[in-house]
Amino acid sequence: MKPRARDLSIPLEGTPGRYNAITDVPGIQVGHTTLVSGEGRLVVGQGPVRTGVTAIRMESKGYEPLYAAWYSLNGCGEMTGTTWIEESGFLYGPILTTNTMSVGVVHHALGKWLFENYHIPASLPVVAETYDGFLNDINGFHVNEEHVYQALQSTQPGLVDEGCVGGGTGMVCHGFKGGIGTASRILEVEHGGYTVGALVQANHGSRRQLRVAGAPVGMEISDLMPEYHHPDEFDLSSSIIVIIATDCPLLPHQLKRLARRVPLGIGRVGGMGEHFSGDIFLAFSTERVGDPDEDGVRQIASLRNEKMNPLFAAVVQATEESILNALVAAETMCGINGNTVYALPHDRLQAIMRRHIFFKDE
Repeated sequence: MKPRARDLSIPLEGTPGRYNAITDVPGIQVGHTTLVSGEGRLVVGQGPVRTGVTAIRMESKGYEPLYAAWYSLNGCGEMTGTTWIEESGFLYGPILTTNTMSVGVVHHALGKWLFENYHIPASLPVVAETYDGFLNDINGFHVNEEHVYQALQSTQPGLVDEGCVGGGTGMVCHGFKGGIGTASRILEVEHGGYTVGALVQANHGSRRQLRVAGAPVGMEISDLMPEYHHPDEFDLSSSIIVIIATDCPLLPHQLKRLARRVPLGIGRVGGMGEHFSGDIFLAFSTERVGDPDEDGVRQIASLRNEKMNPLFAAVVQATEESILNALVAAETMCGINGNTVYALPHDRLQAIMRRHIFFKDE
């Protein structure tokens, strides 16, 4: 596995699960399809290609509804299916992430996959995006149905590949190479022992604002800025998608409260919800909704609102660490027109940590 934030002795709060990933929530599986090909000058439709698809799903639940809610800090982005989640309070089926221009084909393919596997005549799939056009031939539409199926079929529990993979392949975060990151928190037994997991597709933030455990990393590493080789490229400050999962029994309005805490974790790393940033978040509970009785009434369990503070803290901590894991795992990438985004240098990051923060050496 690639290095992660904790491997660099970055001081982080909370107790992670076994894999420190969204897959620590029982039943959650993650898979990726990563597309990397070509180099040199952009030829639309040919490449270079730096993109992909990431899939999150509950294998054991199939198309069974799960309570869910969504929230947007800044809406310059897309997550399909959210109007029905807002209306019904339910999430049905997998969640997929990809690049901005591939939402349509991924949505189409996921709808077809749901029909083939669960005989759903009309579905409202959840597909989210961030923009990878700085490195990828985004208008070449290289993601196709086969790639969506591959991502869905590759989902598995346990360790999750991070960095330049799946939907995060061509993404940029705080002026360094970004991508997919994940983390989890286990609540103390006195707070229910529940698990909270986060997965991010990080493609947001300015370099100057980057903070790691409070240290001004972005200001201290002012070189290694992304290299442009085309005058029409625009600001890299873009978007972040965050998916929160928990096994705690929560109702949709309570999951909305979790989703609203995601920006606090983003803010810890320096995200500001910039004008062109699509900061869109979805939270769901894997607790079984239960079957209605003959009168159509469900018996529902939910945590008291007064008991939610530990869950809020877990969301903030897992979101922060997921972004850092994406940054630490990502590798330098060269894409269209020779555009290059550098990886966050681990040695310099550790040196900054030592100067600013007291922690036990390795």
